[in-house]
Amino acid sequence: MYQQILDPLFGSLGWSALAASLPLLVLFALLGIVRMTAWKASLIALLVALAIAIFIYPMPVDQAVLSATLGAAFGFFPILWIVINAIWIYNMTVATGHFDVLQRSFSRVSSDRRIQAVIIAFCFGALLEALAGFGTPVAITTVMLLALGFSPITSAVVALVANTAPVAFGALASPLVTLASVTGLPLADLGAMTGRQTPLLAVFVPLVLVGIIDGFRGVRQTLPATLVCGVSFAIAQFVAANYVSVPLTDIIAALVAAGATVLLLRVWTPPGATEQAAPEADGHGQVFRAYVPYLIIIAVFVVAQIGPIARALDVVTLQFSWPGLDIRSPEGKPLSLVQFKFNWLTSAGSLLLIAGLLTIPAIGIRARAAVSRYLGTYVQLKWPIVTVMSVLAIAYVMNASGQTATLGTWMAAVGGLFALISPILGWLGVAVTGSDTSSNSLFGALQVAAAQNAGIDPLLAAAANGSGGVLGKMISPQNLAIAAGAVGMTGREGDIFRRVLPWSVAFLALMCVLVYLQSLPVLAWMTL
Repeated sequence: MYQQILDPLFGSLGWSALAASLPLLVLFALLGIVRMTAWKASLIALLVALAIAIFIYPMPVDQAVLSATLGAAFGFFPILWIVINAIWIYNMTVATGHFDVLQRSFSRVSSDRRIQAVIIAFCFGALLEALAGFGTPVAITTVMLLALGFSPITSAVVALVANTAPVAFGALASPLVTLASVTGLPLADLGAMTGRQTPLLAVFVPLVLVGIIDGFRGVRQTLPATLVCGVSFAIAQFVAANYVSVPLTDIIAALVAAGATVLLLRVWTPPGATEQAAPEADGHGQVFRAYVPYLIIIAVFVVAQIGPIARALDVVTLQFSWPGLDIRSPEGKPLSLVQFKFNWLTSAGSLLLIAGLLTIPAIGIRARAAVSRYLGTYVQLKWPIVTVMSVLAIAYVMNASGQTATLGTWMAAVGGLFALISPILGWLGVAVTGSDTSSNSLFGALQVAAAQNAGIDPLLAAAANGSGGVLGKMISPQNLAIAAGAVGMTGREGDIFRRVLPWSVAFLALMCVLVYLQSLPVLAWMTL
């Protein structure tokens, strides 16, 4: 058994926080400065996290290693399980030519590649985030952008930056469901508060995407389309989160934004030099079959949420304590992080696998070819798999040893200014784990406790954890690895990291200011 100590180094929370930050500093330094490949950097950072846990905290060696194995297991299931099956479906559509038809379908919406990129990365990516999350939209939209003719690094950067505003409500609001469970706050209230923060990001993201592609000139030339896309998404996200359905928020927002943009493009054409010749026309049947895999995904996920069916699928779920792992809080209470939930039928990855099996006859691919593509997907993602499992192992070692709690407690000691840095905790959590869901589970309860001590609305701080977390998504090593692997840039994750880091920090600063002002009378009306 190991009982956490939050100030093991000289009895000082500050010195202990410095030691606890070393795994993160090493990880990002290796990625951004040394330019080491993500899988190697994550393995080295894992050794640092283990060393800090064992020699500084001090955590028994067996407990430290077991927490790493639990994190690695969680990295594969459910996170990689989702990505692998999503990429498999995509690979089957490529093999049958249906992806090319889908690509031409997007191209016919506008002949301007900048607008195509916004629709694919932002609108379609938001729909994928709403359905699956956990890296799926980055993996698929990165390849779609590459097929449009963008360079591999531009495709990766655009896909990563686009995967921001929808993340808090991703995977049918899994991050908020988790946040509600660890904080005891109502899901509806958390969703409503988040829906008063992330829509502001949505207004700016389409403009930034065009800026990445074509600079200020492109932003100016496409401003009507990007504003319509961003503002319509923001309004729909706010309305859905506050008055319709928290789990369906991103689905509604993505469809509304795409529809509004398409309607605008029927009466307005952006000027500029990125226009392409109109693609060849495909028959209505071909276009429909190209969309069938995604319609199947939507149908499977919707059906799986129906009460009786959801309960039936959940009957076979296994939940157990990780063998040999016994972690206690500083107060001596057992921690829930030792629990592993193997929901092998209700998991988003399993639902994607079911959707993939239904897709096989729908798109006419041979069973042998489908199996071959499935096995090939594991080969394609071998290094991202190592990276993701290593990063989640780091997160679990830091969380189990108390390193994460040390950092959070140290940051929460600023009193009334906590609202200003509250989103940074969420950002940090997602940067490490690659998941807003995991970040909310790490820091959700801490946010509430710190907010209560600082005299801040706990609901505001809890929501800020998820809203700030979405901005760490683009710099998380596992997402960098997924994006790099999808476009053949494995080993160059550091190059992508340096391109997305400024946007991550800039958006984070905006969110910090927004949340701080919401804690003051200036914008307190937004939280009522």
